[in-house]
Amino acid sequence: MCGISGFYGTPALRLPDVVLLERMIGAIAHRGPDAQGIATFAGAGLAHARLSIIDLASGLQPMANAEDTIHITFNGEIFNYIELRDELIARGHKFRTDSDTEVILHLYEECGLDCVESVNGDFAFAIWDSRKQRLMLARDRMGVRPLFHTMRDGVLYFASEVKSLLEVPGIRAELDPIALDQIFTFWFPLAPRTPFKDIDELRPGHILTAEGGNVTLRRYWRLTCPDAKDANAWDSRSETDIAEELRALLLDATRIRLRSDVPVGAYLSGGLDSSLVAASANRMRPNRLRTFSVTFESEEFDESAFQQDMVRALGTDHTALPCTTADIGRVFPTVIRHAERPLLRTAPAPLLRLSELVHTSGYKVVLTGEGADEVFGGYDIFKEAKLRRFCARDPQSRRRPLLFRKLYPYLPKLQAQSAAYLKAFFATGLDAVDDPLFSHLPRFRSTAGAKLFFSAELTHALDGYDALDELRATLPEDFARWHPLSQAQYLETAQLLPGYILSSQGDRVAMANAVECRFPFLDHRVVEMAARIPPGLKLHGLTEKYVLRRAARGLVPEHLATRPKQPYRAPDSAAFFGASQPPYVARLLGRSQIAASGFFDAAAVEKLVAKGRSGRIAGFRDNAALTGIVSTALWCEAFVHRADRLDQNPTATRQKVA
Repeated sequence: MCGISGFYGTPALRLPDVVLLERMIGAIAHRGPDAQGIATFAGAGLAHARLSIIDLASGLQPMANAEDTIHITFNGEIFNYIELRDELIARGHKFRTDSDTEVILHLYEECGLDCVESVNGDFAFAIWDSRKQRLMLARDRMGVRPLFHTMRDGVLYFASEVKSLLEVPGIRAELDPIALDQIFTFWFPLAPRTPFKDIDELRPGHILTAEGGNVTLRRYWRLTCPDAKDANAWDSRSETDIAEELRALLLDATRIRLRSDVPVGAYLSGGLDSSLVAASANRMRPNRLRTFSVTFESEEFDESAFQQDMVRALGTDHTALPCTTADIGRVFPTVIRHAERPLLRTAPAPLLRLSELVHTSGYKVVLTGEGADEVFGGYDIFKEAKLRRFCARDPQSRRRPLLFRKLYPYLPKLQAQSAAYLKAFFATGLDAVDDPLFSHLPRFRSTAGAKLFFSAELTHALDGYDALDELRATLPEDFARWHPLSQAQYLETAQLLPGYILSSQGDRVAMANAVECRFPFLDHRVVEMAARIPPGLKLHGLTEKYVLRRAARGLVPEHLATRPKQPYRAPDSAAFFGASQPPYVARLLGRSQIAASGFFDAAAVEKLVAKGRSGRIAGFRDNAALTGIVSTALWCEAFVHRADRLDQNPTATRQKVA
């Protein structure tokens, strides 16, 4: 796991190319504290910050082929590199290192742009081919590893994080109003859009090539689902056979993700997914597995009892990190600097602290359970959509809405509501069952309620823009023919997963402390198999992840394998108030400061802050709004105002945003 940056073209700057690359890679040195490397060419430049995990001695980058005509800077891991290497050697290739990076070079020599097709891994890389004068950028299928790019004066710049691009003279941070609107609708901007105006994200499963002054994009993979009415498209085997193959595939996905020349640990949340991953790893480790978890003061968020049950079952060497509400408020500015976007939730903050614990414990790699809920139908939103469709068939029924009490058992305030309230709350969009976004309309509209705090200026700048229409326009052509569960899963897997969970809660807060997370459930073989599993084996009645629970038998204690899903959450607005209120809150949320930013209605925010100080913020909308307003102000302070300060004092040393 590393950080990469570079350019294609000839920068017309006052500083040498080497100095430019040093600045760019220096801004993301936290991603790779073990070594740095730079290579310059006529028309291109590559830089690399290394986190040494495989081939510690000879895996330095940028790396060249034997003829010194192809160079690569690579971030991530190729988990099947041993098998690919053996195949390449059998075809006459000769290797100088034991690194997975060199495997990509040889694959490119043989297959060109199609080198990604046979790769099983999490990656973002750049290849400079001096023979063709071509730059290739590529990103993994699921969007685990980030990659950003922008054009400036005819030069293409790219990097693992935007803060690296901001080191290029002339590239400034400016908040994109549409991106902010999308964040306040979906929790993330729709790729390739980012919060930074004119800076794009390379979408998962895509290749960008720059050659002859032209830049082109090509998709090499996307999640596909069967036609709901095509019986031959679904896996028709028995429930037992599917569960057994799934178990074997998950064990293999875990096995290859244990490949490392440094120790590998695991996160334990207390739920089925991380427990299954840890149990699989524990079977394969010659030594006692090291596990890590985060705990909370409030029972509403804490799962420590279940974590300890799994620790006892596996006998792991475990460390739990207590995370207080005050801790979340304290580290939240650091979260925003690394996430590089406004956030509507504080959930990344405890994970930032957890990765710090992993780092100080001497570990660089951890396995985690992310992806299982998206791929196997684990979230309550899938059950909610199923019940809403059931209610839509008889809108006047008084009994059907009572089933909504079976949803969200971890939200006691929602459970305490009357039947009339539940019916009104979940009835959103019952007249829109043909809308491709039907499953997510309540979430999107609930989140978008936070936009009531937008200023008149921002609302005018958006000029009637509808984020939902843009999302609809991005859906696959055959989306309407998919099963409703497949449609809902796609929105989670192809959008929320890379847009928020794998970025703000994943790569960015882990790599802030030079920790690499690996995700067995996101092995593309697992994802592709899961897409073909009949919906009734994923959501069996209202039992989520049914077939995965069957695959976990014998690996995970029964009471953990069968407990209802409790998604990871953390205290939100409470982190910004109380006895330990962070000093930045008063500085950023004053009426004059909010008015000066131009993004939010100062009077409305003032009332919201008063509610927060008195402890009266309880609903999702106000929690999301408060967190979003705070994080937007922190984002501006970290990136926009930082650039202003540097412009006012150009002789000042450029400080890394980390």
